[in-house]
Amino acid sequence: MTVARVLEAVGPATTPTLAEPADLPLDGFRIGVTSHRRSQDLIEALERRGAAVLHAPALKIAPVQEDMVLIEDTRTIIAAKPDICIATTAYGMRRWCEAADSFGIGEQLLETLSACRMFVRGPKARGAVRAAGLADVGISSDETTATLVDMLLVEGVRGKTVAVQLHGYTDVRQLERLRMSGATVLTVTPYRWVKPDGEDKLPRLIEAVCSGNLDVLTFTSAPAVDAMWSTAHEMGLYRQLVEALKGPVTVAAVGPVTAQPLLDAGLAPLIPDRYRMGALIRLVTEHLSLNHVRRLETRGSTIELRGRCLRINGEAVELAPAPLLLLRALLGAGGAVLSREALSDLLDLRGSVHALDMTVSRLRSALPDGKLIETVVKRGYRLRA
Repeated sequence: MTVARVLEAVGPATTPTLAEPADLPLDGFRIGVTSHRRSQDLIEALERRGAAVLHAPALKIAPVQEDMVLIEDTRTIIAAKPDICIATTAYGMRRWCEAADSFGIGEQLLETLSACRMFVRGPKARGAVRAAGLADVGISSDETTATLVDMLLVEGVRGKTVAVQLHGYTDVRQLERLRMSGATVLTVTPYRWVKPDGEDKLPRLIEAVCSGNLDVLTFTSAPAVDAMWSTAHEMGLYRQLVEALKGPVTVAAVGPVTAQPLLDAGLAPLIPDRYRMGALIRLVTEHLSLNHVRRLETRGSTIELRGRCLRINGEAVELAPAPLLLLRALLGAGGAVLSREALSDLLDLRGSVHALDMTVSRLRSALPDGKLIETVVKRGYRLRA
């Protein structure tokens, strides 16, 4: 049983019994921000409310009129009349055509692409290619550039010119494989992603989502979603990313346009009624406060779990990840018994009885009264009411 299924099985959080701290309603929660434009405003607003923010700008798009590198690369490709063209993203394909149109070379680009063999990395890229009036002859089975290159190398590329529409997370190794096999490789980058100096922030953010070390992931543009999907595909983590966003991590979008690629992936993002950043912040705050704050009133103490922050009578208590995850599940169960098997799966203990007992022991030691964690013989554990 996955973490998501265990938490789904124990039901939603109980209704809060204490007033939310008005000044820091996001205290204890970790929120991912993917925007570049106005990102500082969003980050500061979340941090003022107590959130810890993990910022990884997914992409930065240069205005078409200023992107002369894109136009020069396009002219080079038109002049070269490539034998093969690889389209990696839908947004990149659309923007490439729009940029060419704005500089008066759109028809020349389409004529060039219609004369070569088009390969696409996935269904969305295929849709963009066909919307442009072009036809593709091959698609990657797993939406990765590596698989497309495998296909091309099987049929042979020696002496051929291959044009590649790049995206932000460029798999340089695949371009080199084409060159080493005798192809002339030309590239075009219709949009530029922000690459922080010395850090690979977007992959790190994806890993945080997949491991459940994030409470909410926010998007303010549809291209940023596409950029994250592309990066996750190249990392081999796309399926894990989508599953995490269906379960322990909430995804939020500023409006329906931004939300569309999330909906296409089978997700149900939070979308504010007013498509503004302020409304998005309020919706995220309300969602976490109502659904992800768990409290237990005992004799002489109040236990509160807010994201990754445990407070007992208002004082923060350090707790390792495994006992913290165990407490969250037990609080969510509202007194119901959780089986040892379900908890072992939740903690990824692979059925180790000793490891589960040690985790329970550590949790009991951190609480004001260890007897709050009750052992139900031959069944599992529950919180004593």
